[in-house]
Formats: sequence, structure tokens, C-alpha cells
Amino acid sequence: MGTIAGLPLMLPILCFIVIGEFLPNTDAKLMNCLESDREALTDFKNGLHDPENRLSSWEGSNCCQWWGISCENTTGAVISVDLHNPYPEAEAGLDSSGRYAFWNISGEIRSSLTKLKSLRHLDLSFNTFDDNPIPEFFGSLKNLQYLNLSNAGFSGAVPPNLGNLSSLLYFDLKDSRRLHVDNLEWVTGLISLKHLVMNEVDLSMAGSDWIRTLNKLPSLTELHLSSCMLSAPIPPLTFVNLTSLAVLDLSYNSLNSKIPDWLVNISSLVSLDLTLNNFYGRIPLGFSDLPNLQILVLNSNYKLTASCHQLFRGRWEMIRVLNLAGNKLHGKLPAFIANLTFLTDLALGANNDHYKNLSVLWLNGNELNGPLPKSLGQLSELSSLDVSSNQLTGMVTETHFSNLEGHLPSLLNLASNAVVDVSSNLFKGSIPLTSDDFYFLNVSKIKLSGTIPYNISGSLIFLSISDNQITGEIPASISNNPSLQVIDLSNNNLIGSIPSVFMNCFYIKALDLSKNNLSGSIPTDLGFLSMLQTLHLNDNNLSGEIPSSFQNLASLETLDLGNNRLTGTIPAWIGKGLEGLKILKLRGNAFSGELPLVLSNLSSMQVLDLAENRFQGSIPASFGDFKAMTRVQNINRHLLYGMFGKLYEENLVVNMKDQSLIFSKIPSLVVNMDLSGNNLSGDLPREITKLSGLVFLNLSRNRISGHIPESISKLKQLSSLDLSSNKLSGAIPRSLASFLFLGFLILSNNNFSGRIPYTNHMTTFDAPFFAGNIGLCGIPLDVKCPSDDEDDVDPEKGLNTSKNSRNGDTSTDKWFYLIVGLGFAVGILVPYLVITMKRSWSVAYFNAVEKVVDRILFLWLKYRTRQQRNQRR
Repeated sequence: MGTIAGLPLMLPILCFIVIGEFLPNTDAKLMNCLESDREALTDFKNGLHDPENRLSSWEGSNCCQWWGISCENTTGAVISVDLHNPYPEAEAGLDSSGRYAFWNISGEIRSSLTKLKSLRHLDLSFNTFDDNPIPEFFGSLKNLQYLNLSNAGFSGAVPPNLGNLSSLLYFDLKDSRRLHVDNLEWVTGLISLKHLVMNEVDLSMAGSDWIRTLNKLPSLTELHLSSCMLSAPIPPLTFVNLTSLAVLDLSYNSLNSKIPDWLVNISSLVSLDLTLNNFYGRIPLGFSDLPNLQILVLNSNYKLTASCHQLFRGRWEMIRVLNLAGNKLHGKLPAFIANLTFLTDLALGANNDHYKNLSVLWLNGNELNGPLPKSLGQLSELSSLDVSSNQLTGMVTETHFSNLEGHLPSLLNLASNAVVDVSSNLFKGSIPLTSDDFYFLNVSKIKLSGTIPYNISGSLIFLSISDNQITGEIPASISNNPSLQVIDLSNNNLIGSIPSVFMNCFYIKALDLSKNNLSGSIPTDLGFLSMLQTLHLNDNNLSGEIPSSFQNLASLETLDLGNNRLTGTIPAWIGKGLEGLKILKLRGNAFSGELPLVLSNLSSMQVLDLAENRFQGSIPASFGDFKAMTRVQNINRHLLYGMFGKLYEENLVVNMKDQSLIFSKIPSLVVNMDLSGNNLSGDLPREITKLSGLVFLNLSRNRISGHIPESISKLKQLSSLDLSSNKLSGAIPRSLASFLFLGFLILSNNNFSGRIPYTNHMTTFDAPFFAGNIGLCGIPLDVKCPSDDEDDVDPEKGLNTSKNSRNGDTSTDKWFYLIVGLGFAVGILVPYLVITMKRSWSVAYFNAVEKVVDRILFLWLKYRTRQQRNQRR
């Protein structure tokens, strides 16, 4: 038996599942298919985009002979549609030759599939369905037994009516964080389900009842919920119904609880993976008595404890893989560990505090495999480490070197395909090279200087050197890494032009060159990166116009070209070719012309920032048609790009007056329109008030005229409204005082007139927010309205500002203004905190606050009136 330093990731699949159970009958090629089925498949094909003509055989009358189609051997009815990509490495970005890159099918999935009344097997995995939602009509395919939609490019909420598939045995939804489920209750309808895979589906809104829901599926044999953002502790189960469960994978979540005792009662368990979940407490000794358990992975929970002597004295009859690394095991390894005769992999690293004074550690020239233990970071005296010529795998992260400061070596002696992550440390030096090719290099947010090496790897998938002091130009040799999916060179001192070499990085999803000193025009070649999802070129010195080739970026979700020297107009094709665009930032350039009407075709647009340009004309009424802005965004979606756990996280900056708000964890909750600092004119279109999901609206520093429409009361989600420095007139709508979330309001330098509706939430805003409007009067301004009675106090019209009132109890006044000041602070700060909470919490909170403030205001006014009457006596 060998002792292995870590767990191999590519273990053979367990043989207890009979795959044939889920496969269709393929002995019906000679049968003639039903005419109705052939017509349904033909219509289904017409909605698909098939660049490699994989469906070329879908001709003729016998659809049973078509590629991917299987029929029932007696009736000729279609029972299987299997269009999975046979080369999934192309979709995953691992096919460096690009030979199979176009095997992905995309397009529209038509409801004609529902006419296949005998359909039992549907596989659309590893295709690219352009972030379309999973069709709800899938829930009407009542005979379906096998459904595989993994890595197919679907996005949005998983439709609950899939719970109607009571015959379903196999269901695979594995995704790259595009899908989300808000409530798992619908799963209880899948009463026949045996195999469920939802890895990387966002279940963060499922709460803590997910296990009680899944416990209602007695036939379940495999359950895979890895990286699902589960965060609530696992609750106890009074009765365990999962009596057939053989594989349970809950790895890479944040369950933050003790390992539930009921797990050791599932005698059918063969494989259990609880990696990196913040579990704590004692490792249940009952695991050793599970008669079928072969794989137990509890690594990197850090707070799990066990005595080695007690733990290994158990039976462990079938155990093959036992990974307990990265916990708090203690005591000596007992001799009877040799009785574990089936054991092939044992990982116990990073479990004690020995060897802290070690200064030299050479382990080179052995057959060690698995990851480096993170306890290396505890070797504060370590000066020399050599682990070369082994078979080590996994990631080298900042944790490995957390207590080692100083210079990074110029050459890292690591095995091929290594992962290097030393970000957010105090290292100095230059960007390191390695002795062999490696997949990931993250040296961001340290103190590196120098230039980007010209011979940097050749197999990179992820490259981040952001937030350093790197100088020089971007080398053309960076394109020698054709599998790159993430390139982040932001926030450095890079100069020169953007090289026309990125088109060789065909699989790139995230490209961030922002906050450098790059100049010249934007290369046309960038428009041919068909898989690009987020592009940041902002805060450079780029000039010229937006390349017309950008209309080919059909996968683009974020385009940030802000704060450059770009000119020209916004091309109309943006509203047609970039239909998936969610964030468009062109602020701080020299764009001109009128705002194109077709921009409103961007149905996914949540952030539109065109501020600080030279746009003219009126705001189009069609700007009220941005579909995503009409919906309240109350479910947080992390905007992550990449793969294999190393992801580029989207950051969003919203500018408000003299401050910038940075959203890194909740950008999907932000709905923003900023057209400030242009030369826009005409009336404020009423249609804008249809955008009921708006959180930030800034139209300041233009020449917009007319009145604020009364329908602005529909924008209940507004946290910031800036209409300053325009030519708006008329009265300030009273409905603004009822906005619960409004923390920032500025209406200064306009032509507003009449009394300020200074009640409710409006009382949190001081005089400067209304200044520069000659016709305005009333609190908080020092201008008395003509209708004011000198000695009366009317809470609905504002506070008394007469001379007598100013000579009153100044001490009381100060206390009241202190309360108003605190209210102002709350109005500014709280909405940004509450916005991350559940909406129901925030509404309840503000309702309570409003009642308290109203009561305080009423009592104060009553007291001040009594004081004034006493003074007159």
C-alpha cells in the first residue's frame, strides 16, 4: 500500500451503475419512423444552427436512420434524440487545434419536440444554446426517462414544471454557473429519479430545506451538488429515506455545520465527497462501519477533528480512497492501518503543527502525486523547497506561502500542467516562468514589476497579472497560448497598442486590459473572438471608432470602453448584433450624434452608461423598453467567466456625483442608466418610468426640459436619482417622498417651482440638493413660500421658518436636526446594505423606520407649537 500526498482527480468511475439502463434501444434502424415524428424532427432541425452540418443525414423518409435518432423496434416511434457534442473538449476550450470547435449546435429549440409522444431519451449536452432559458415545454415530455442538458449553454431559472417528468431516471444539469434554482420543491415530482447532477447550478436561494426535499426521492442512487453555492447548515433528518443512495457529492459549498449523523446510517453509500465545506467537529467514527464505502473525501475543511488511533481502528472493509487532508487529525498512525488492504490512496497532509522550524525541504526525484499541502505556509523558516521530478498536481496558491515574504523566484521548478496562484501577497520581483508548461498563472495584486515575458508558457488557460507595476508592451507571444479563456492585465503601466494577436486565442471568454496606458485604435481582430463574454478596455488612451467587427461578438455580455478618446457615433448594429449584452459602458469619450433607437433591442441590458460624451438630441422614448430594466433584480448572480474553478469575476463601477461605488459581489442586482454630462435636450420621456427595476438613474448636466412625470412613482427601486443642472420645471412630484430606498437625490440647478414636498423620506435631504431653483420654497430652503402663515406649523407643508420660530428653543432644534442628520446618513448608507438582503426584509425594515421617524416628527412639531404659544403669552 502506497501513501499518497493527495487525491487523484481522475479515478475510474464506479461500476455499480448500469449505464445501459439509461440508453435507448438502437436495434430499430430498419424500421420506418412515424410520419408525424419525421415532420416534428424536421421542424426541430429548422430551428437549429448546425455549422458543421452534423444533421446532414436528416433527410429522406426514414428518420430512424438519421444521426442521433433511435426508434422503438416494433412501432417505429422515435424514442431517442441524442445530439450531444461528441467532442466536449471543444466546448470546454481544451481542443487547442480548433478542429472540433464548431461541432456545437445552437439556435432555437422548437416545441415540435413535444409531438414525439414516445420520446424517452433527450441529450443536448455540450452544445451552445446562446444563454437561452431551458424551454418550459420540456416539462410536458411525460415519457422522458433520460434528460441531459449539461454544459449546453442554457441560462436563467430552471423551470419548475420539469417536476412533471415522473418517469425520469437520469437528469444532468451540470453547468458553468449560468443556471439557478430558487426553490427545489418541484424536484419531488421526479418520483422515479435515480441519477441527479446539478454541479455548478446556483442553489444559493434554496435555503436549508434542500436536503429534506431531496430526501423524498427514495430511488435516488447518485446525487451531485458540487459548487452549488449552498451555504445553510445541513439540518437533521428524523427519517432517512435515501436508502438507495450510493454516490453523494456536496463538495465546494459552504455548509458550515457538523457532519450530520444520519450520513452514517446510509449503508448503501459507496462514495462521499464533502471537500471544502467548512465542516467542523468530530469526524463520525461510524463511517468506518459502512459496508460499501469505497471513497471518502473530507479534505480542506480545516476544523474537522479525529484521533488517528480511534479512526483507523474501525472496519473500513471496502475503503479504497481516504482523503482527510487539511483538517485537525492528531495522534500517531496506528500499526493496524496496514489492515486496510483495499486502500490505494491515502491523504493525511496538512493535519499537524510539526516541522515549523524546517529551513530546507527537498522531495525531488520521487513518485509523489496529489497536491502540495497548504501547511507549507506554516514553515516560516523555510528557505529552500524542491519538489521537482514528481507527479504533483493541484493548485499552488498564496496559502502555500502565506508566511514567506520576499522575492518570487524567476523560475518555478514545477511539474507540467501546474496551477500557480500567489495573488494578494507581499511578494516582489518579476513575473515568474516555470520549467514546464502550466495551465493557470495568477500573480495579481502583489508588487511585481518588469515586463511580461516573451516566452510565457504555451498551455495557459487562465492568466492574471492585474494590479501590479508591470511596464512595457503586450508581447505578441501571448497568443502562443491558444487555449486561454481568461486574460487579465488590468491596472498596470502597459504602453503601446493592443496587438492584433488575440484572435488566435479562440476560446477566450474574458479579456481585461483596463487601467493601463495603451494607445492607438482598437484592433478589428478582437471582433472575431466569438466566445468572448466580457471585454474591458476602459481607462486607457485608445482612439478611433468602435470596430464594425464587434457586431460578430454574439456571446458578449459586458463591453466597457469608458474613459478613452474614442470618437464617432454609437453604431446601430449594437442593438442587433449584441443581443446578449448586459453591461455597456462608453462614458468619458468623445462620442457624438443622437442616441440610436435600436439600443432598446438589447433585452438583457441592465447597465447603460453613456455619460461624459457629446451626445445630442432627445432621449428616445424607446429607452423605456429595455426589458431587463423593467424587472426588479432581486436574485444575485455572480458574473463569473472561465472554468475549472479559476474564474474572472466581473466588477461594476457606478459613478454618483463625486464618488464611485464598486460592486464586485452583487453586480447582477444593479440596474443603472447614466446619460449625464452630454448635450441632450427635449422633455424627459414618460416612457423612462416603465423601467421599474432601475436602481440608479443619472440624467444630470444636460439640457433636458419639461416636467418630472407623475408616473415617476413607479420607480420604487431607485436608490439614486440625479436630475441636477438641466432645465426641468414645474413642481417636484410628492411621490418622491415615498421612495423607501432613495438614498441619494439631487435636483439642484433647474427651474423647479413651488413648495418642496418635505415629508417622509424626503426629510433626509438638505438644502444643497434643491439649490439653484429660483422658484422653489419651503423647508429645507431658507425661502418662505408666499402662502406660509408666519405663526402656523403645518407638517404637510413644511416646518415653520418664521423669525419667532427661529428664536425658540434652540436646544430642541439642535436635537431635532441631529435626528434629521442621522436620518440623512441612514438614507445614504442603508440602501446599499439592504440591497443585498431579501427584498421582504428591506421593505419591512423601511416601513418600521418610517413609522418611527413619523412619530418623532409629529411629537417634535407638537412640542414646538406649544413652545411658540407659550412665548406669545
